[in-house]
Amino acid sequence: MAMKSMEAGSAYTGRLPKGCLQCRRGSKMVLLITGRCSTGCFYCPLSLEKKGKEVLFANERRCTSDDEVLDEARMIRAEGTGITGGDPVQCIERTLHFIRLLKKEFGERHHIHLYTSSLDVQAFRRLEEAGLDELRLHPPVEMWDRLDETDLEEFLRSTSMKVGFEIPSLPEEEERTERLIDFAESVGMDFVNLNELEFSEGNWDELKARGMDIRDELSSSVRGSEEVALRHLTKQRDISLHYCSSRFKDSIQLRRRIKRRARRAARPTDIITSDGTLLKGVVEGPADEIFDALRKLEVEEHLFYEDKEKGRVEVAPWVLEHIADRLPFDSFLVEEYPTADRLEVEREPLRPR
Repeated sequence: MAMKSMEAGSAYTGRLPKGCLQCRRGSKMVLLITGRCSTGCFYCPLSLEKKGKEVLFANERRCTSDDEVLDEARMIRAEGTGITGGDPVQCIERTLHFIRLLKKEFGERHHIHLYTSSLDVQAFRRLEEAGLDELRLHPPVEMWDRLDETDLEEFLRSTSMKVGFEIPSLPEEEERTERLIDFAESVGMDFVNLNELEFSEGNWDELKARGMDIRDELSSSVRGSEEVALRHLTKQRDISLHYCSSRFKDSIQLRRRIKRRARRAARPTDIITSDGTLLKGVVEGPADEIFDALRKLEVEEHLFYEDKEKGRVEVAPWVLEHIADRLPFDSFLVEEYPTADRLEVEREPLRPR
């Protein structure tokens, strides 16, 4: 099958999995069921905030209830959900609960895929019964050339789910990766996804200890990971292969998801930028005094409000730029993500101290 190019250096042969199509549109919610996993992959990129911990995140939002998860799905108008971890199979009851909840709330068309390092086919059958649409396996590296010793082939004969492998493209494991792809093709799996390997706070020491290095000073990608993945895609095979670059995850997938959320999160006083971030006018000081000053300047009431979460007053930026020099308070243009954590990207003073 011929290799087809995508945005940001990604590529595929055959057909993209449905889960990948939705991620490409930015319409897939990422649901981290748990940070716990017993596999201990040396390349695990999970943040220290999540790794090994009993946490629940919907996109960037830490959740403690079903309602918070459902609200986050609505915020991005999610067409589907990707369930990840840790390993969701280690919290199987919670995972089954959320599959059923999402299907009940959003209907059968809400596509759900799940990542697991488990090879427990009994757990896979329970996931399928609950409504899982697509199963993505990332077995331990030492199993990549021993997959014929597992029960996967028998399971594949009895499942109606789409099933594939999703693994990092490890430069030093090109031969084992080839064996994994051979197995997937021989037993009729639907796809193999190869992700560009990246350095993170959680795997930096392990990758460095194995002699790996960054591709360049502008990237966290591992040198050689992309080249190895693309070599696999150039070989003629009957199974669909997909290489996903780290650039794609940031500049396409995340950016499009953020844009979807921005349309719901933006207030009338915000400007949505071309990147999907929110541009805000911010005034810092006692809210009641700022309100009095704004009213004296005849600023209309709908153009400002108190942001109690961040302890500040927000004013439409196009208004604040014109009046900042007449306010006895520190004023800024602030750019932040429309995500639940509201990460600040840039701050420009309009009225220095």
